[in-house]
Amino acid sequence: MRGDSNRWLELFLLTRVVAALVGSVLVGVTAVSAREVALIGACLAYAAVSCVAFAKVEPLQRSKAAWVADALGGFALIIASETWRSPFYLLAVTALVLPATTLPFRRAIVWGGAFSLVYFVVGVLTTLEANTIESAVRLETVTTRLLTPWLVAVALAYAQRLLDRLGEERERSERLAVQTERQRIAWELHDSAKQRVHAAHLVLTMVRDRVGQREGPLLDQALDQLSAATGDMATSVAELREPLDGRPLEQIVAHRAQELAGATRARIDVNGKAPALPPLVAAHATRIAGEALTNAVRHAGARHIEVRLDGDPDTLRIIVRDDGQGLPDELRPGSNGLRSMRERAATIGGRLDVAAGESGGTVVALEVPLARALQEA
Repeated sequence: MRGDSNRWLELFLLTRVVAALVGSVLVGVTAVSAREVALIGACLAYAAVSCVAFAKVEPLQRSKAAWVADALGGFALIIASETWRSPFYLLAVTALVLPATTLPFRRAIVWGGAFSLVYFVVGVLTTLEANTIESAVRLETVTTRLLTPWLVAVALAYAQRLLDRLGEERERSERLAVQTERQRIAWELHDSAKQRVHAAHLVLTMVRDRVGQREGPLLDQALDQLSAATGDMATSVAELREPLDGRPLEQIVAHRAQELAGATRARIDVNGKAPALPPLVAAHATRIAGEALTNAVRHAGARHIEVRLDGDPDTLRIIVRDDGQGLPDELRPGSNGLRSMRERAATIGGRLDVAAGESGGTVVALEVPLARALQEA
């Protein structure tokens, strides 16, 4: 089902229960006999079974066959009442909630029209008289009852379309905001921090031959760290400038893998497909996967690196596995990669696990629950 499916399901359940109770009360008020008791029992059973079925079995919420069966159940109660003005009319109308909010706008309108047409046929089969048009009051009542289901379907479908457009606009605005912030950080890294590191490296290189043998190794270590920092910043700038243009996550990660392939002899494979992601989640997940790839290429000495993306509408999973030398006993000074990845995972409500592989190497696993993120996006 499209966005806000839980809210529409709640509306369906609420209206179904209320309509069943009201219909049962109206039947009980008019007369109490074995027939009315049976009708009330059938009404309550129909409402209970349909509510439990649609609430517990999610595929039914998107099944046209289930929608048709649900509507036929309501029409059957109207026929059993032997009058087109049955108290169970509103109960039947509630069968429009799920199809009207799931189908595309035009199909939802057609579905509502078909519902009204079937109701007209049910009226003809029960107590709708041929001389209805001769009575203004009766004609108005029939017309109102015939148009009500169609208007309900139109209103619900239009509300869903507005929600879809609002969600698209919110996603676009969020993507632009994230991209603007990424571009700002990239500029600052490139124009300020990276240039300062370059300058420090040049200064230390100039004085390298002027220090004694005891201080030389320390200075060489400092130069190595500056070179590594320059490489890290170059990678970060490239990743930050990668546009968030709505592409699937697997395409962005595959593009990053192609960029890194030229800097390593390792084979890099990107497999699987990620579910739909809010822009903020996509941005952090991209950086986490990119950082894990970069670490495997630069520090692991791996021959094979595999990125696996999968999940479902409620969960995103990313696994980066390499057959390299594994995690060092001590992280190199100034290394903030793992900490940054964990902080990013925590920002989007995810969990990051970094462990040794079963046959060597390192496995980086990210899991992000999406239900809350998609609801707030």
